[in-house]
Amino acid sequence: MPVTAIGAYSAQPLDSQQHFNGAQLVYLGWDRHLMFCAPFTFPLPPDMAFADFLEQVVKPAIAAHPDARQVNFSDARWRLDGQPFTPELELSLIANGIGHKSLLNLVTPGLNGLAGSGN
Repeated sequence: MPVTAIGAYSAQPLDSQQHFNGAQLVYLGWDRHLMFCAPFTFPLPPDMAFADFLEQVVKPAIAAHPDARQVNFSDARWRLDGQPFTPELELSLIANGIGHKSLLNLVTPGLNGLAGSGN
Protein backbone atom coordinates (compact mmCIF):
# COMPACT_ATOMS: atom_id res chain seq x y z
CA MET A 1 0.00 0.00 0.00
CA PRO A 2 1.56 3.33 -1.00
CA VAL A 3 2.15 5.98 1.63
CA THR A 4 1.93 9.68 0.95
CA ALA A 5 3.99 11.95 3.19
CA ILE A 6 2.27 15.09 4.37
CA GLY A 7 5.41 17.07 5.07
CA ALA A 8 8.54 17.11 7.18
CA TYR A 9 8.41 15.08 10.37
CA SER A 10 9.89 17.23 13.12
CA ALA A 11 9.28 15.22 16.31
CA GLN A 12 12.23 14.55 18.58
CA PRO A 13 12.52 11.06 20.08
CA LEU A 14 12.02 11.07 23.84
CA ASP A 15 14.07 7.92 24.38
CA SER A 16 17.42 9.34 23.28
CA GLN A 17 20.25 8.76 25.72
CA GLN A 18 20.32 12.38 26.86
CA HIS A 19 17.00 11.76 28.65
CA PHE A 20 18.37 9.00 30.91
CA ASN A 21 20.71 10.95 33.22
CA GLY A 22 23.88 9.28 31.97
CA ALA A 23 22.38 5.80 31.68
CA GLN A 24 21.78 3.94 28.44
CA LEU A 25 18.95 1.55 27.65
CA VAL A 26 20.02 -2.05 27.14
CA TYR A 27 17.54 -4.69 25.96
CA LEU A 28 18.00 -8.34 26.96
CA GLY A 29 16.16 -11.30 25.48
CA TRP A 30 16.59 -14.91 26.59
CA ASP A 31 16.12 -17.14 23.57
CA ARG A 32 13.71 -20.08 23.94
CA HIS A 33 12.40 -18.69 27.23
CA LEU A 34 9.22 -16.93 26.26
CA MET A 35 7.86 -16.98 29.78
CA PHE A 36 9.44 -13.54 29.44
CA CYS A 37 7.44 -12.53 26.37
CA ALA A 38 9.57 -9.53 25.40
CA PRO A 39 13.13 -8.41 26.02
CA PHE A 40 13.84 -6.81 29.37
CA THR A 41 14.80 -3.13 29.22
CA PHE A 42 17.37 -1.83 31.68
CA PRO A 43 18.69 1.71 32.15
CA LEU A 44 22.36 1.03 32.90
CA PRO A 45 25.55 3.02 33.32
CA PRO A 46 27.69 2.63 30.18
CA ASP A 47 30.76 2.04 32.36
CA MET A 48 29.23 -0.99 34.16
CA ALA A 49 31.48 -4.04 33.77
CA PHE A 50 29.89 -6.91 31.86
CA ALA A 51 30.60 -9.22 34.83
CA ASP A 52 28.60 -6.85 37.07
CA PHE A 53 25.83 -6.75 34.46
CA LEU A 54 25.60 -10.56 34.70
CA GLU A 55 25.61 -10.67 38.50
CA GLN A 56 23.57 -7.59 39.35
CA VAL A 57 21.16 -7.41 36.42
CA VAL A 58 20.83 -10.59 34.33
CA LYS A 59 20.77 -13.19 37.10
CA PRO A 60 18.14 -11.39 39.21
CA ALA A 61 16.04 -10.62 36.11
CA ILE A 62 15.79 -14.26 35.00
CA ALA A 63 15.67 -15.79 38.51
CA ALA A 64 11.90 -16.42 38.37
CA HIS A 65 12.31 -18.91 35.52
CA PRO A 66 12.90 -22.56 36.60
CA ASP A 67 15.77 -22.87 34.06
CA ALA A 68 17.65 -19.94 35.63
CA ARG A 69 19.31 -22.13 38.27
CA GLN A 70 20.79 -24.31 35.52
CA VAL A 71 22.31 -21.53 33.38
CA ASN A 72 26.03 -21.93 32.93
CA PHE A 73 27.15 -18.50 31.79
CA SER A 74 30.52 -19.96 30.74
CA ASP A 75 28.71 -21.94 28.04
CA ALA A 76 26.22 -19.21 27.13
CA ARG A 77 26.24 -17.74 23.66
CA TRP A 78 25.39 -14.15 22.98
CA ARG A 79 24.21 -11.99 20.10
CA LEU A 80 24.58 -8.23 20.12
CA ASP A 81 22.25 -6.40 17.77
CA GLY A 82 21.76 -9.60 15.77
CA GLN A 83 25.45 -10.52 15.44
CA PRO A 84 27.43 -13.19 17.32
CA PHE A 85 29.10 -11.61 20.32
CA THR A 86 31.66 -12.73 22.89
CA PRO A 87 31.64 -10.37 25.86
CA GLU A 88 34.79 -9.54 27.75
CA LEU A 89 33.68 -9.77 31.37
CA GLU A 90 36.12 -7.22 32.77
CA LEU A 91 35.29 -4.55 30.18
CA SER A 92 32.45 -2.07 30.47
CA LEU A 93 29.25 -2.34 28.48
CA ILE A 94 30.33 0.48 26.18
CA ALA A 95 33.84 -0.99 25.75
CA ASN A 96 32.13 -4.26 24.72
CA GLY A 97 30.27 -2.33 22.01
CA ILE A 98 26.95 -2.29 23.88
CA GLY A 99 25.41 1.10 23.22
CA HIS A 100 22.16 2.91 23.89
CA LYS A 101 19.21 0.71 22.86
CA SER A 102 21.44 -2.29 22.00
CA LEU A 103 19.72 -5.68 22.03
CA LEU A 104 21.53 -8.57 23.71
CA ASN A 105 20.25 -12.10 23.19
CA LEU A 106 21.23 -14.79 25.67
CA VAL A 107 21.34 -18.34 24.28
CA THR A 108 21.70 -21.15 26.80
CA PRO A 109 22.47 -24.46 25.05
CA GLY A 110 20.45 -27.36 26.42
CA LEU A 111 17.92 -25.16 28.18
CA ASN A 112 14.77 -24.83 26.13
CA GLY A 113 12.21 -23.42 28.53
CA LEU A 114 9.56 -25.09 30.65
CA ALA A 115 9.60 -28.81 29.81
CA GLY A 116 11.29 -27.97 26.50
CA SER A 117 8.36 -25.83 25.39
CA GLY A 118 10.32 -22.69 24.61
CA ASN A 119 8.51 -20.90 27.41
